[in-house]
Formats: sequence, C-alpha cells, structure tokens
Amino acid sequence: MLKLIIGRKGTGKTKQLIDSINEAVNTENGHIVFINNGTRHVFDLSSKVRLIDTSEYSITKYNTFYGFLCGVMAQDYDISNIFVDSVNKIITEDDIVVAGELFKSLDDVTTKHNVNIIITVSIDVADAPEYMKKYL
Repeated sequence: MLKLIIGRKGTGKTKQLIDSINEAVNTENGHIVFINNGTRHVFDLSSKVRLIDTSEYSITKYNTFYGFLCGVMAQDYDISNIFVDSVNKIITEDDIVVAGELFKSLDDVTTKHNVNIIITVSIDVADAPEYMKKYL
C-alpha cells in the first residue's frame, strides 16, 4: 500500500510520520525503514528502525528513487514498512508526469511485495494533482 501525507511546509507532516514509525515498531512484525535526506531525526526513532540517509547517494530523479526503493525492498524481504520524509528534498526533478508514474509504480510494487510505503510531500492539499489525492 502506498500512502501520502501531504501539506504545506510546517504543517506537522514529519511529526505525524515519526509517530507512525514509532507505532509501527510496536505493532508490526517486519522490519521498519526510514528514508530521509539527512540524519536529523535519528534520536526521534527507535533503535529498531533502519535509517537511510539519501544524501549519501546521488538521488535526484524519480526513476532513480524508484530503483533505490526497489533495491531496499530486494535486499530485505522482511521489510513491512518504508517511511520517506520530505520526498521534495530528495528528488529535485520537477516533472509532474514522471511523479505520477512513480506513485503508480510504487503502488504496484507495494501490493506485489506486501510492503507499506508512507511518503510526506510538501504541497498544499488544494494544489495536489488528482493522482496524489488517491493515495491520501
């Protein structure tokens, strides 16, 4: 399942995401992964959560990000949840068509591999394209 948490900057998306991560640690049997551009939230997370800092990799495009997420899933079949904070800070590509293709592809792969992916996106709900609204 793919789920998006969208809202303008400063609306509490990251706090909501971190609360969801810590809840998943207590309720899920699988491995939990947190993907972020940096390590600023490392002390907010349980030590059971795998933190991946995307600033260590050259991820700037949607297709690269998709491949990266598939690689994360492929290396650990026990992952139940992947949380991604501020996808806008990870991907600098500004192509709305490719973004829509990314979310569709992620929805397909999460269903196939029984993994939940929750992503925060900094965009006003009113400005969100229709393809995003279906994942709210």
